[in-house]
Amino acid sequence: MLRLFLGIVAGYGTIMAALFVLQRRLLYHPHRARPDLAGFGFAGVRAVELRTRDGLGLLAWYCPPSAERPVVIYFHGNGGHIGYRAERLRRLAAEGYGVLLTEYRGYAGNPGRPCERGLYHDAEAALDFLANEQIASSRLVLWGESLGTGPAVYLASRHPVGAVVLEAPFTSITAAARYHYPWLPVGIMVRDCFDSLSRIGRIGAPLLVLHGERDPIVPVRMGRALLAAAAPPKEGWFVPGATHQNLAQFGAIEVAAAFIERWTAPPREAAETGEKAEGP
Repeated sequence: MLRLFLGIVAGYGTIMAALFVLQRRLLYHPHRARPDLAGFGFAGVRAVELRTRDGLGLLAWYCPPSAERPVVIYFHGNGGHIGYRAERLRRLAAEGYGVLLTEYRGYAGNPGRPCERGLYHDAEAALDFLANEQIASSRLVLWGESLGTGPAVYLASRHPVGAVVLEAPFTSITAAARYHYPWLPVGIMVRDCFDSLSRIGRIGAPLLVLHGERDPIVPVRMGRALLAAAAPPKEGWFVPGATHQNLAQFGAIEVAAAFIERWTAPPREAAETGEKAEGP
């Protein structure tokens, strides 16, 4: 019996050690090949370099806005690269929005390795780029998808922006890990926490949370918890039939576009003629 017990303890310790060492491989799934922008047939979109404050040059795709329309800074999820989000860029650009489709270190041929602190540096580089493009902070919309909600919440809690959209957000990676590995002491194991719940209350911009009720990766209760902890104005859109990656099929882009229009966008006519929009 003692031998069996010691064997179980040793096996458990081995699993813990392996998960601790390999956790970033479990969290980040980069496609390292550099996507070819020309192959997507975008008009008016250019590849740009974002310079991080720790010295990296990162690929991003930028579509300038029409007139004084909002600009969406898009932070994608943990897998693939920005080429996988090309349809998002296309649909948002069709609304006249500017789009900065950001890429992380270690993804899409970028230098460096992804980690929490590094992704925050990458997110700050996106703000720096748009500041150089003379885009006012009131016109910025931060859109985070899954893992990208961590950098989006981080930025919004530290900088003024026009609006924030969180798609399938987690309260923290620690909480998400605990959900998937309830038998492990993840609180002392997780290195990249992305603790959005502790930051969400410091966001001063209008917030929209999009989440599928059947999400098997990030349970919908996490999206609801973030919404509850956020300051108003805030809105939630929770879809009974949606999972983690198919919210767009249920109308998430249209819902988010309507939200952006309500909170950041001047009327199209005023933007196109250069007139100042009047308040209600």
